[in-house]
Amino acid sequence: MESAFIIEKSIFIVVIFAFTMIMAMYSTWAERKVAAFLQDRVGPNRAGWGGLLQPLADGMKLFAKEEFEPDTKNRFLFFVGPAIAMSTALMTSAVIPWGDKLHLFGRDIILQATDIDVSLLYIFGIVSVGVYGIMIGGWASNNKFSLMGAVRAASQMVSYEVAMGLSIIALLMMTGTLSLKEISAQQTGFHWNVFYQPLSFLIFLICAFAETNRTPFDLAECESELIGGYHTEYSSMKMGFYLFAEYANMFISSTIISILFFGGYNYPGMGWALEHWGVNVANSIGIAALFVKLCFFIFFFMWIRWTIPRFRYDQLMNLGWKILIPLGIANIIITGICILVFK
Repeated sequence: MESAFIIEKSIFIVVIFAFTMIMAMYSTWAERKVAAFLQDRVGPNRAGWGGLLQPLADGMKLFAKEEFEPDTKNRFLFFVGPAIAMSTALMTSAVIPWGDKLHLFGRDIILQATDIDVSLLYIFGIVSVGVYGIMIGGWASNNKFSLMGAVRAASQMVSYEVAMGLSIIALLMMTGTLSLKEISAQQTGFHWNVFYQPLSFLIFLICAFAETNRTPFDLAECESELIGGYHTEYSSMKMGFYLFAEYANMFISSTIISILFFGGYNYPGMGWALEHWGVNVANSIGIAALFVKLCFFIFFFMWIRWTIPRFRYDQLMNLGWKILIPLGIANIIITGICILVFK
């Protein structure tokens, strides 16, 4: 039984990693399609039907490109930077509940790589390590623009992690758990946390943009000032790792938002579907429901990128320290008062 469990989890982990990579790869295609739609263009349409093979062509191009290295004494760290960025982007998917369970081959397959009691702390810990990939890569590039981009990224991510943590504290006071599985289970039907914690959702959403270095918070790589930011000196697949890590982080962020505030794999009528259609059908619909929710937020990330111009750096810091953090603290106080009064 133990060997079967190890094989089952190993297969599931490989599938999730592959799915994350595929989502990151095709997010690049979706990004260009959304941009083209908003700008009244066609977008990629020559490599395959509707340009669906364009991400594969981009991947082949990155693999085949000649690799350049700057004149730096920190050659090892120059390689380590993109590796850390990509690894941390993939590791966060380990605690995400993609569904409840499926009954296959006489076994109940839990649709989560591992269910630990402190899933949210694990995610915050891994996200905190991710900034080292950017910082190390920018510093080891021996380029002033890369270093400035890395310093900006580190300052930005550390600043907005504080506000993100405060937004989560209010949610944890209400749910009473750090487990993503339990948080999902508590949101049956339309009992979504966004209706009880709208301010937490808003703060978390804004911080997610900052954590993933997406417009209007892409100060770490803004082309008009820093050429390409922390990955200016990178080429070939090392640059591809940084780009893939950004899209993987966007995919994971969208999934976590869907789980924390929008019910995760829960959907209205799930109890009825379990009773009448069985575990496999009902929970397969749950997987599809989570996928629809996270795809909406991926589209939202892209929509914002091509709609809102980036902030100045002082505006970015003011928003994080003078607005979001006080709002997060106020939300914790209000949540505590509501718990005392209504419970």
